[in-house]
Amino acid sequence: MPTKHAAIKDLRKNVKRHARNVRLTTHVKQTLRKSKELITKGDLANAKKEAIKFQQIIDKAAKKNAISKNAARRKKSRMMKAINRAEKK
Repeated sequence: MPTKHAAIKDLRKNVKRHARNVRLTTHVKQTLRKSKELITKGDLANAKKEAIKFQQIIDKAAKKNAISKNAARRKKSRMMKAINRAEKK
């Protein structure tokens, strides 16, 4: 445990930030998984709705630096490519 007041405060902030980051990243993973399942089932209408929700969630996570901005962009791009590929079939 830290002994200085500032170090104790930093520890408290780090614990809160870690909890927020874990919450955001798990939410991103859950919506990504759900979207992929809908795409594989062929339910494209619901997949598009879920993709929009996914984009909002991942943008918020990138804004809070829970994930990097480039990773967020890459995941959004891959999601939309998968939906477009499924529509063409």
